[in-house]
Amino acid sequence: MKVFPPVASPFRSFWWGGYECTDQLNAFGHRVDFLPLTGHLQLIDEDYAAQQPFRIGTVREGIRWAMIEKTPYQYDFSTVKMMLDAGQRHGMQQVWDLCHFGYPDDLTPLHPLFARRFAALCRAFVDFYRSQRPDDVLIVTPINEVSFISWLGGDARGTSPYCHGQGWDVKYGLMRAYIEGAHALREADPSIRFLSTEPLVHIVPPLRATPHERRRAAEAHRNQFQATDILSGRLCPELGGHESLLDIVGFNYYYDNQWQNGTPNKLGWNDNVPDPRWVPLSQLLRAAYQRYHRPFALTETSHPGVDRPTWLRMVAEECAAVLREGLPLQGVCLYPLIDRPDWDHLDQWHQSGLWDADLGQPGPGRVLHQPSAEALLRAQALVSAAAPPLPRQAPHRTLGG
Repeated sequence: MKVFPPVASPFRSFWWGGYECTDQLNAFGHRVDFLPLTGHLQLIDEDYAAQQPFRIGTVREGIRWAMIEKTPYQYDFSTVKMMLDAGQRHGMQQVWDLCHFGYPDDLTPLHPLFARRFAALCRAFVDFYRSQRPDDVLIVTPINEVSFISWLGGDARGTSPYCHGQGWDVKYGLMRAYIEGAHALREADPSIRFLSTEPLVHIVPPLRATPHERRRAAEAHRNQFQATDILSGRLCPELGGHESLLDIVGFNYYYDNQWQNGTPNKLGWNDNVPDPRWVPLSQLLRAAYQRYHRPFALTETSHPGVDRPTWLRMVAEECAAVLREGLPLQGVCLYPLIDRPDWDHLDQWHQSGLWDADLGQPGPGRVLHQPSAEALLRAQALVSAAAPPLPRQAPHRTLGG
């Protein structure tokens, strides 16, 4: 396998925290806004202080496009400023999602002005950000999980534009906007860093599959890379993608990311008798790295309920294996760090965070899930022992070359 020498990591810590920041229209057409719903907007100082004993110095946050741009081309970044100020008070590095599943009320990815409006948002964000933080390293995810949201909105009718059979059209519209936005961001600030975030999945044929079933499963598996291939210009070059836009490649991986093609049947990750089609996370990461040869990160991972500690141990073991091979894994993001409710049924909380929600008080409050906390400390020790730390990039950008 081709392995490059260690490269400087732009991240302040290897372990990151992710805060659920969707502002999408849910399956019932209701706008949800998870930053205040989870209490993070109100308790951001408490949240940042609480994560520091776990040596989490980097977080994924979102600006909430639908809340920023209530009127076309008019932007209100006051909430983002409040969050930036909290990050500065606590020495927290914030990686920013510009579109995390939500769009303004008058837009969908199928709208003819969607890409133009998104590129304008990107320019406005850089201008605002540099007015507040002129010198630090700015890392941006232009659009989060294009593959997932294009399926949810284009095929499953789970969010705007509530389509069926138009997943490719929605993906194409989102990637047009992503690429135009990325070029606008880099034009406004050549030093900007990009973090892509796409699901990492494994799709298999049935046991004793026919040749046709094997071909269809292999095609479905390959399609997980469409968005990143478009970004890099390998697919749909007319959209303007380029290898230079492929910077740090992020992969989101959950307990249900392996399944049998064309069915709801998930492959169990912790079964007493493993499914022979199950593939370890380290193998999936290795294959993805071989495809792109870029520094990469596990940009989302978590598990609901009592299996959270076991999941953390598995993730740590698999990441340690990758690091021992010398591959440039630059971080693992616990997403969500604070528990979150279901998008469509807001009274149903997932119990998937390092902290559970205390629903007995307004807010809600926070209750540390002690088994997960202990498992995280063990996971951190395991990963730290697996490989020497990568060199860190200077916290301030270099001007003039």
